[in-house]
Amino acid sequence: MERSLIRSAGANTMLLAGRLLLSAIFLHEGATLALDFSATVETFARLGLDLPVAIGVILLQLAAGLSVAAGLATRLGATALGIFCLLTAVLFHTDFASRNELLHFEKDFAIAGGMFVLAISGAGSLSIDAWLKRSGPTPIAAFL
Repeated sequence: MERSLIRSAGANTMLLAGRLLLSAIFLHEGATLALDFSATVETFARLGLDLPVAIGVILLQLAAGLSVAAGLATRLGATALGIFCLLTAVLFHTDFASRNELLHFEKDFAIAGGMFVLAISGAGSLSIDAWLKRSGPTPIAAFL
């Protein structure tokens, strides 16, 4: 019994560490895009993407990144970021003659895989999701 509790605490600590590591790239990138908004809009325009897409990407990265980091609606945030990574890879990193582009493609697929695993496993006990479930039935807890 004691051994399973230790293993469970260790697993939940690893889930927390994984959530924080996976979310860090999105929180950093979302903040960077937001803080230099004019450069972001110019970059998106060069890629043929309009202002609403730039705003949507910033909001997605920040909101879903915070969701995963805090463990609040983790499954939803992780699924959204996993799909975002797959789309980014197949739409923008397909020049496999460039080692850098291939690396970005592979990185995006790897992050998507991590996000999908997290979407299935959930946030673990060290999360707001778990706290909401323990605190009793709420409209939010029904979706966790």
